[in-house]
Amino acid sequence: MPAGGTISSVHPKSLGARVGLAPGDELLAINGQPLRDVIDVQFAAAEERLTLRIRRQGRERTLRARRRYDEPLGLEFTRPTFDSDIRRCTNRCDFCFVAQMPPGLRRSLYIRDDDYRHSFLFGNYITLTNLDEADWQRIGEQHLSPLYVSVHATDPDLRRRILRAPDAPDVREQLERLAGLGIEVHTQLVLAPGRNDGPHLDRSIADLAERYPAVASVSVVPVGLTRYHRGGCRVYSDDEMRVVHDQVAAWQERLLPRLGVRFVYLSDEWYLRLGLPVPPAEAYDGLDLTENGVGLARQFLSSGFQGSGFQVSGFKVSGAQVSHAQGQSPNLKPETLKPETLKPETLKPETLKPDTLTLVTGTLFAPLLREVTAHLPGVEVVPVVNHFFGETVTVAGLLTGRDVIEQLRDRPLGERVILPAAMFGGPAGQTLDEMTPEQIGHRLHRSIHLSP
Repeated sequence: MPAGGTISSVHPKSLGARVGLAPGDELLAINGQPLRDVIDVQFAAAEERLTLRIRRQGRERTLRARRRYDEPLGLEFTRPTFDSDIRRCTNRCDFCFVAQMPPGLRRSLYIRDDDYRHSFLFGNYITLTNLDEADWQRIGEQHLSPLYVSVHATDPDLRRRILRAPDAPDVREQLERLAGLGIEVHTQLVLAPGRNDGPHLDRSIADLAERYPAVASVSVVPVGLTRYHRGGCRVYSDDEMRVVHDQVAAWQERLLPRLGVRFVYLSDEWYLRLGLPVPPAEAYDGLDLTENGVGLARQFLSSGFQGSGFQVSGFKVSGAQVSHAQGQSPNLKPETLKPETLKPETLKPETLKPDTLTLVTGTLFAPLLREVTAHLPGVEVVPVVNHFFGETVTVAGLLTGRDVIEQLRDRPLGERVILPAAMFGGPAGQTLDEMTPEQIGHRLHRSIHLSP
């Protein structure tokens, strides 16, 4: 039987609803074209006249329709790939975050994805080490742009050592091939002290800048290690972080007059760890690299907290959709919270009392959050130490429910507790240790709200 995409939902005002598609149906082909994934669906469904081949309760059917002006297909699928499981990573990087997970978590957290389709669809960073010729042809034919590539180092031998992949292709040649196909690429360099920084960082930035504008950006991210790390690299000291910061800042100054953009950007951790001012919005040259932890702090400061008023509209209550926030771990990309799994609650300005709020975050962001809320009487910022993964993991998106409960239950709390929405990226809006906002609120005897 041919592979098909299982429909999870059908938008009521769509072509899919009009022709009678329903959750559980499998979409097999559009206009005779077999469907490997949602990318094929997007391309095949662009025609005005559509012939849909579906499978319903084991029997195949054909539906025909003519698309009305601006009418969406309106289908969501249980997973984005139909023909096979997600393409797995075969590299063995010392700092692979998935390899640093503790045992006993849900199965999906141990999947090391390296799928170019997920890079195009969701912004996942990939290594380009598992592409065959058919993949390259498809990337060009369907113009899968932009893609997001983990480079780490442009020196071929060093990159192979970092990836532990002796046969890894020269990434510079691969980037040139993508440029020839008209594909825009955003790259990242995850740095480990003494491994790929120093002169190696200079060479990587220079090599990538030569390929601008096809290579549109470079994000520089410090290695993130949990307490389950098996060795091979270490985290940066503050002095070492200062050296990298100054090195990248010097490159920005050189590249801005040459390229018209700064091109290389530090993730927020460099600024927050060192207590340096967060760059202004214009320092990111109009790029949205927040999926990689670049510019999230600036986005926060620009969203309403920068000033004397407390912006109630800045919060999203339980039941609202939450944007992705992957921080240091592309493989832990959160899914959108599903409204049906949470209790909807309206957060009205007249009922939100600033003097009864507890704002919970990770240890990295807490100093900045304290600074911008210092003028609000009675509002307390509580940093939660990550005992689950280890204290070197400081980002809010990797906090667990058990750490929040253990560190808050014996202390005075505001009437309302605000948690980072990025904590709840798992199925049904759960934390990494499979707790919902309601379960945390029940244990703390408080009303829980989520903030982006």
